[in-house]
Amino acid sequence: MAFLNDNDRSEIKKMLEEMQNPVKLVVFKKNEGCTYCQETAMLLDEVSQLNEKLSLEIIDVEEDVKAAQEYGIDKVPAVSVVGDKDYGIRFFGIPAGYEFSALLGDIIDVSKGDSGLAERSRKELAKIDFPVRIQVFVTPSCPYCPAAVRMAHKFALENEYITGEMVEAQEFPELAQKYHVYAVPKIVVNDEVEFEGALPEPHFVKQVLRLLK
Repeated sequence: MAFLNDNDRSEIKKMLEEMQNPVKLVVFKKNEGCTYCQETAMLLDEVSQLNEKLSLEIIDVEEDVKAAQEYGIDKVPAVSVVGDKDYGIRFFGIPAGYEFSALLGDIIDVSKGDSGLAERSRKELAKIDFPVRIQVFVTPSCPYCPAAVRMAHKFALENEYITGEMVEAQEFPELAQKYHVYAVPKIVVNDEVEFEGALPEPHFVKQVLRLLK
């Protein structure tokens, strides 16, 4: 069963023409105990065939524990969008529904090696010189969530100390419960800063920089 119809493929192919450099989609899965691992691998396989600059690597976390550890993968399905290096851009859960647009946007950004953030945001984020993990809890039906995910991923692309993670709340209910996710998007930064909503870029940066105080 194909995930993408002919119209989807045509539109995505046209969108991916913006790519400048190669991008590798790394999918982490396991054979048992993972609801959407197979579907995630199939979806990303279809996407990877739409541009010659796109490639796909599938890693079974039970067979290649070292690779999972190197990428910091602690749950599956997971997807990493890798360019000339690993920028710390992660999807935990299938990037479907509204989140599919975030995946495509990430591919283009990574291929260009440019976050597209405002110069002021770049300067502010450059102040971070310690590991920062931004978790963005989402659901596939949330139209506001991709903007928050994209912002976290742009921050990761901009600063090597930052990792941006989309976490699909329905696929990982134990995490949603742990972080009291009652509305999405909910953003958790280093388990210290929490806020809700797809904030505009300057406000999102300000929230992350609360870690410096």
